[in-house]
Amino acid sequence: YATLNIRVLKKDLEKGLDLFMDVLTQPTFPEEEVKREVQKTLAAIQSAEDDPGDVAEKEFQKALFLRSPYAHPVEGTRESLPRITRKAVLQFFGTYYHPSNSIFTIVGDITSDEVKKILLPTLISWPTVEIHKRPFQSTFAKGPETVKINRNITQANMILGHQGVSRENPDYYALTVMNYILGGGGFSSRLVEEIRVKRGLAYSVGSFFDVGKYPGSFQIVLQTKNESAKEAITLSLQEMERIQKDLVLEKDLERTKRYLIGSFPMRLNTQGKLANFFTQVEYYGLGLDYPEKYPSLIRSITREDVLRVAQKYLHPKNTILVIVANLKEAGME
Repeated sequence: YATLNIRVLKKDLEKGLDLFMDVLTQPTFPEEEVKREVQKTLAAIQSAEDDPGDVAEKEFQKALFLRSPYAHPVEGTRESLPRITRKAVLQFFGTYYHPSNSIFTIVGDITSDEVKKILLPTLISWPTVEIHKRPFQSTFAKGPETVKINRNITQANMILGHQGVSRENPDYYALTVMNYILGGGGFSSRLVEEIRVKRGLAYSVGSFFDVGKYPGSFQIVLQTKNESAKEAITLSLQEMERIQKDLVLEKDLERTKRYLIGSFPMRLNTQGKLANFFTQVEYYGLGLDYPEKYPSLIRSITREDVLRVAQKYLHPKNTILVIVANLKEAGME
């Protein structure tokens, strides 16, 4: 989804929201501004092509998602951007930006009556449009597959992963706990302990599930010296297999739960974070009592749950590997 944001002082609230709604409901998209944004985005794409991490991420998405929309970068490509016209932007905006396809989240010193007084006149006059949504085609590559990109650099940038899950998956919380232990928990995670702390192989390493409305990806992302690339890959796969074989230690499970529950309020400690948080809560249909429910959802996860989801959702023998490195030094020509 896309977000539009505004932050105003209480004394400027009515004027600020009026201006915000005017821009939202009656955009003009001047020709010159459209052209300027296209050029800015093209420059950003060119800059990203010099960043090995960005290159690895784009190639991973392309290799994993095949013809799925997730295979295409949101910012577009060198080929697609020049084809964008003012007419196309207006048509896209008119198709998708309207009340029945929007979530309004307002946080601060304001009552619901005040919000209604300011917004209702505009919302009532803002025409809604029936959306004919295209079916989302989730297609995933089946590994193992390796994508090699040769660059004259000293550090190998690698992404190792496969199909993931959607945010609405009922195992989401068990996966959150499992991934924290595997590679999402910084220095307390197994990947960091085995690859960085014990062996000093990686500058950084971690894992995550990239979740959305539709199934995304599971990724292990790491950077290491070219010469250490193969060993780091092997260790990553071994850790995926290890968490599938044995129950995690009770102390590791409890430490993970304490962190996830204890750090949860940090998501809500500013008005901006609150607005973003409750927008996602509404988007995914989690319920406005989600902050109260979250601790019990995490506490309910058992060692058996962690083992079960690791066995079900991790696929170490069917991964997509993308490596951007000096392939000769990495021994992967």
